[in-house]
Amino acid sequence: MRESLSRGGKILAFGNGGSAADSQHVAAELVNRFRIERRAFAALALTTDTSVLTSIANDSDYARVFARQIEALGRPGDVALGISTSGRSSSVLTAFEQARAQSLKAIALLGPDPSAVSNLADICILVPASSTARVQEVHRTILHVLCELLESGSAWAPHSSSGT
Repeated sequence: MRESLSRGGKILAFGNGGSAADSQHVAAELVNRFRIERRAFAALALTTDTSVLTSIANDSDYARVFARQIEALGRPGDVALGISTSGRSSSVLTAFEQARAQSLKAIALLGPDPSAVSNLADICILVPASSTARVQEVHRTILHVLCELLESGSAWAPHSSSGT
């Protein structure tokens, strides 16, 4: 993620349900700030534009709602950050297939079971919990850790925390 951002790339985050909310949350933390004032990081949640989402779902197939956006917005070296508690969501799987086809780096945050998604991801983080709520809580913590690591290693950020 740091390498992509430093080269002018972006993070494209996506997921369904609670994972969609986590995608929006991490994009907001990256664009605005997490703990310190710094240059904005290029990040976008693919879960937020209802016109795009519903037109793809209606005209094509819900499984393509994130893949089609990656096709439009993704460039080689960007990062596809997919979040799925089950790892079985067809929309997340199809998005990772599209990301691979376009030479994006793929990071998957999943629940306890490896899935077809894990075979398409460059980095796959599995959360070994049987409860969806626990998986989501750990995903949020991982996303916050990623934000903190990006800020602490950023050439655009001071190395002291001045925020909350």
